[in-house]
Amino acid sequence: MAQFERILITGAAGRLGTELRQGLKHLAKHIRISDRVAIEDVQPHEEVVVCELGDFEAVMELTRDVDAIVHFGGAPLEVGFEEILDSNIRGSYHIYEGARKNGAKRVIYASSVHAIGYHGMEDQIDADSPVRPDSLYGVSKNFVESLSRLYWDKFGIESLCLRIFSSFPEPADRRMLWSWLSFSDCVQYVERALTCPRLGHTIGHGISDNRLKVVDDSKAGHIGFHPQDNTEAFRAAMEAKTEVPDPNAPGVKFIGGWFCELGHPDDEAK
Repeated sequence: MAQFERILITGAAGRLGTELRQGLKHLAKHIRISDRVAIEDVQPHEEVVVCELGDFEAVMELTRDVDAIVHFGGAPLEVGFEEILDSNIRGSYHIYEGARKNGAKRVIYASSVHAIGYHGMEDQIDADSPVRPDSLYGVSKNFVESLSRLYWDKFGIESLCLRIFSSFPEPADRRMLWSWLSFSDCVQYVERALTCPRLGHTIGHGISDNRLKVVDDSKAGHIGFHPQDNTEAFRAAMEAKTEVPDPNAPGVKFIGGWFCELGHPDDEAK
């Protein structure tokens, strides 16, 4: 039975947004799906809105009459600052203002490992560890995590900031043998956050039940997420086709991976 009248999913044309459209459909009578580009294969229960998150008035209308927001929209990688500012920072502010003005009480936000990417593999951080972004993209995630904290303390809007590590159909490199979050585990985490009795303001770490445990997710235990997948079925093939990396390389030493080896994106664009 549907628990919500209407859920909004931003970034619905993306890799994870597409999975969430399917995985969350049983939770609501209507799913409003949005992206900056056209969305394919629209279903009868889905309402499509194409808009830019940087457009305040458009987002106010987008967030009208929704019970909860699954905010996975925005620039997905390290890009120039102006795009980060408009898509991730300004756009996420608009989402939270839309939630406040229109009465949505719960937001599930796609944060990222890159908000904490300069922590070392052996640091064993948890939700209370200091942020250490590895990129301007990571800084934008820090901003929204802080913004969501304000909107919980001041306005009572609950949030899960889900720091997604590597969510792909299967691991693409050796790093993903520990950082991988399966699609089904990602959907499960979001569903639990939407339906748990009390969410408050929670930082979660999105990783499947892989052999190596590099972060402690216990402070999100009240959500009830229990990963079902792991990377062991992929390990032998991945290790056979890839070389052992230099343990002192920034992309190996720090949990942010290759983002820690990037320069400034505005320099790269020149």
